[in-house]
Amino acid sequence: MASGSDRNPIIIGGLPSQVPDFDPEETQEWLDSLDAAVDERGRERARYLMLRLIERAREKRVAVPEMRSTDYVNTIPTRAEPFFPGNEEIERKILNATRWNAAVMVSRAQRPGIGVGGHIATFASSASLYDVGFNHFFRGKDEGDGGDQVFFQGHASPGIYARAFLLDRLSEDNLDGFRQEKSKAPHGLSSYPHPRLMPDFWEFPTVSMGLGPIGAIYQARMNRYMHAREIADTSKSHVWAFLGDGEMDEPESLGQLTIAAREGLDNLTFVVNCNLQRLDGPVRGNGKVIQELESVFRGAGWNVIKLIWDRTWDPLLAQDRDGILVNRMNTTPDGQFQTYATESGAYIRDHFFGDDQRLRAMVEGMTDDQILHLGRGGHDHKKIYAAFKAAVEHKGQPTVILAKTVKGWTLGPNFEGRNATHQMKKLTVDDLKGFRDRLHLPISDKELESGAPPYYHPGRDSEEIQYMHDRRLGLGGYVPTRVVRSKPLALPDDKTYASVKKGSGQQSIATTMAFVRLLKDLMRDKELGKRFVLIAPDEYRTFGMDSFFPSAKIYNPLGQQYESVDRELLLAYKESPTGQMLHDGISEAGCTASLIAAGSAYATHGEPLIPVYVFYSMFGFQRTGDQFWQMADQLARGFVLGATAGRTTLTGEGLQHADGHSQLLASTNPGCVAYDPAFGFEIAHIVQDGLRRMYGPDSEDVFYYLTVYNEPIRHPAEPANVDAEGIIKGVYRFSEGTSGSIPAQIMASGVAVPWAVEAQKILAEEWNVKADVWSATSWNELRREAVACEEYNLLHPEEEQRVPYVTRKLAGAQGPFVAVSDWMRAVPDQIARWVPGTYQSLGADGFGFADTRGAARRFFHIDAQSIVVGVLTELAREGKVDRSVLKQAIDRYQLLDVSAADPGAAGGDA
Repeated sequence: MASGSDRNPIIIGGLPSQVPDFDPEETQEWLDSLDAAVDERGRERARYLMLRLIERAREKRVAVPEMRSTDYVNTIPTRAEPFFPGNEEIERKILNATRWNAAVMVSRAQRPGIGVGGHIATFASSASLYDVGFNHFFRGKDEGDGGDQVFFQGHASPGIYARAFLLDRLSEDNLDGFRQEKSKAPHGLSSYPHPRLMPDFWEFPTVSMGLGPIGAIYQARMNRYMHAREIADTSKSHVWAFLGDGEMDEPESLGQLTIAAREGLDNLTFVVNCNLQRLDGPVRGNGKVIQELESVFRGAGWNVIKLIWDRTWDPLLAQDRDGILVNRMNTTPDGQFQTYATESGAYIRDHFFGDDQRLRAMVEGMTDDQILHLGRGGHDHKKIYAAFKAAVEHKGQPTVILAKTVKGWTLGPNFEGRNATHQMKKLTVDDLKGFRDRLHLPISDKELESGAPPYYHPGRDSEEIQYMHDRRLGLGGYVPTRVVRSKPLALPDDKTYASVKKGSGQQSIATTMAFVRLLKDLMRDKELGKRFVLIAPDEYRTFGMDSFFPSAKIYNPLGQQYESVDRELLLAYKESPTGQMLHDGISEAGCTASLIAAGSAYATHGEPLIPVYVFYSMFGFQRTGDQFWQMADQLARGFVLGATAGRTTLTGEGLQHADGHSQLLASTNPGCVAYDPAFGFEIAHIVQDGLRRMYGPDSEDVFYYLTVYNEPIRHPAEPANVDAEGIIKGVYRFSEGTSGSIPAQIMASGVAVPWAVEAQKILAEEWNVKADVWSATSWNELRREAVACEEYNLLHPEEEQRVPYVTRKLAGAQGPFVAVSDWMRAVPDQIARWVPGTYQSLGADGFGFADTRGAARRFFHIDAQSIVVGVLTELAREGKVDRSVLKQAIDRYQLLDVSAADPGAAGGDA
């Protein structure tokens, strides 16, 4: 390490190195004063003085470097704690009843013959945090607005159910139906917060760890967005996210902190339950997770409130003139604190206080039992109230509360702080007796020894229950509650879709641009237009959506405080506090979180929004598939556009952009209605149907996924006798064969339909084959409907058997069926079982690569010439053409030579 004389004396903790010293004598006086404080009063006193100077400097708005972390004590000193407005004795009784019922519910769910288990320890550690929120902070929806949005930690759900039981929102039958959603229907309860399974109770699905934090950030931002655009008054809504310290290791938990700080989301509070344990071990055994998280959040621009010690430590800290106790707190690792939670008071006296005479002297007058009960701040209602109140009153920044607790708190020595506590699901009789005694509940030994432990309810007329109801009445109703107040939207008539249905004439455009043209027309609608929320991850220009910049503008709560470099252009970049477009930079996870928040606004705030999220299709279901599942869980609605779709359409970009499988991934999501349209008029019908299904009178909890392409083609006008039903259901005959005598059928989707039409022409002119071309707008929907038919038939053998739509639609078609798409074969193979004839598929299986479109399609054997050979092969198999023609065709079209293919239009740009 360099000596003091070798180091630049100006660079200290990030201070600028170019600042000149205009008064060296004054500087030396300050330095001498610090030296004197160190020499005369010690380093700890000098440190305290420096911290107070920094605090005062901030009060005077003097710019000083931000500290990454502070001492391991409560941020709010005792002298600054506000008056606690609640009745602590009553709230303790309420919490004890809640704790008991939560643990008993899980224990009963583990009874013989059921064994579905549950989690006890997480709620046990965080119960006080929730209780203070319920009694004093969480706003309900009874005032007609969205209230507060609370993202509950998934593993704490038993406690939320237990509280709802005390309030008569759930019955004993409900509690006994925990994790038995079907076998105990209609009384079953979902394992975790799940709006799709309990749509009147839960608002946000949070147990997929990491998605709660990012969802809460973008929910808070969506609240501000809706308020700025005067869609809903969200000024009173506060977003709370209850999280675990182990959960903060998930990338999604911390990855978007800066947007909350950048936009000043003081309507957002994270409450991190720091019980120092992951599922089966310490979070930072050798470190201090609270200090680490404080550094992270401070660095990201958040207000940090540490809630570490309960009131029993206040007298000891008041004696700590030399800072020796604080120093011990600072230097003790988390793993040791976890051990203290499992040991005796004598052990704590010897190991925490014992090796320093000054520390030991602080607790000489305390019994071992008193030392044992020196508690953690996350279990102290007054300390929690002070932290929550400070959080909601803080302005200009989001707040994180880092609350220290004990995992399994109050559950007894077999649970508290143990590494295995997360997996423990059942309390023994002795555990139950000790638990009952600690909670002071009037339950007899006989009741605990004679079968399943009973639930406890103090009585509907008891002061505890009346207190609970009164508190919720004063806060605007019960939480959690999901209410759908929105009304159906007035949807545009057919005229709005007319322009896109006319086709593109002599102009070649991609299906992406066809969708954008339709979107422009929809956004002109006076009623519907303002409800569209455009979302893209830094790719608006890529998709031709920069045309929206001048009119819709990009949302930025600070507006545009600079002159745009392209301000002279017609399509200049425009930011506005009331902008309609969300331009979140290169963050698909952030964009998807915005999508979910917007798509569920119809329930959260009673005002439907129509999100349109456009992205490179490879970066959707593959990169953020977990969030699309979250979207379905949250019953969110909207349009998801997988642009630049297909394995061979964006080939210049290469492997990482070559999507040949997102349609297959989309098929696994029950809430997703997926289409692969070929032409503008198909898009028009699909979007019109989507608006009807999601926002019409009989709205459904689905979202639409459309894969659109960047390859320019000529879009035909809508046929006069268009088969609109077929477009919506998934397949219709686009082009009937007009010449040739040997019948065959070609099914294609998306960008492959023009290849199929070209193959149809070649087959007729060169091989005497009369092929019909079918546009399969949705392989997924065809399969989904067919599976539903089979399930009905399985359970209703005596009823008339249902025939899948695809089977009925293709019933009169003659010859073999050859399916082709720019997807892997598994996508069209989904319907093979129900096609009434010989069926074969061609697809782009394997990895993509960078080359021309033509070369890539020849390589995968999905181009027009390959389709021709595919049809001939199936005809030969049926004996309708001689097999010798297959080799002739392969040689004629040079199918084995990739370089012989027509390269086609350039394929490198989006």
